[in-house]
Amino acid sequence: MALEIIGAGFGRTGTLSVYTALQQLGFPCYHMFEVLENKENKSHLDFWRKVANSAPGAQHDWAQVFSKYTAAVDNPACCVWRELLAAYPNAKVVLTVHPRGAEAWYESTMDTIYFTETMWQFKVLEFATPFGRKFGDMSRKLIWQRSHKGTMDDRDLAIAHYHQHIADVKAAVPADRLLVFSADQGWKPLCEFLDVPAPETEFPNVNDRAAIKKTVRDLTKGAYVILGVGSVTLAGLIYEAVHFFS
Repeated sequence: MALEIIGAGFGRTGTLSVYTALQQLGFPCYHMFEVLENKENKSHLDFWRKVANSAPGAQHDWAQVFSKYTAAVDNPACCVWRELLAAYPNAKVVLTVHPRGAEAWYESTMDTIYFTETMWQFKVLEFATPFGRKFGDMSRKLIWQRSHKGTMDDRDLAIAHYHQHIADVKAAVPADRLLVFSADQGWKPLCEFLDVPAPETEFPNVNDRAAIKKTVRDLTKGAYVILGVGSVTLAGLIYEAVHFFS
């Protein structure tokens, strides 16, 4: 398969709703969930870490991750929308924007997916586990540094970059191949853009904040387990040392 739809919108701009909608329309779609939760994609995190550690603009064997998909939205794919546009010149581009604007996008991002940069519990996982090291390295370099230009810790800079990103996509993609879309617009603009019939069901409105927060809680539990095991191990070593030298 070749990508027919490239999602250029940042994460937390309704990408899970669009992901769900595209699947329903018959476009197998790639999303961060496909990286983290699809057991058939175990090698994908290694692939994206390689992308993160390469120069911006570099081309890769995208078929390694997209061979089963005709669409891609959300991180990490949206971080390389320019590269994908060059690799798939016939693809259409969907630029998702947050229905309630840049300020709401920023609040949502900081409250959910930015945990990799702010939570000490994730730093424990990053130090102690291969998954933590891989995911932390990939997300930091590809998402927060390359895509967001290191702006997320400064609200005004992050919001300004959000608007600049929209302008950059509009400038780079021909108007007839670009749809600027928010999930509250429903099926009509998306289906007209893709030239497919609109379903009779309501457009999916998937609020994944609760699911992300559950994932964060699970990671937190993992960090406490690691610390607990480490404490027990350290206590045992101290006990042995005391008895050895006494």
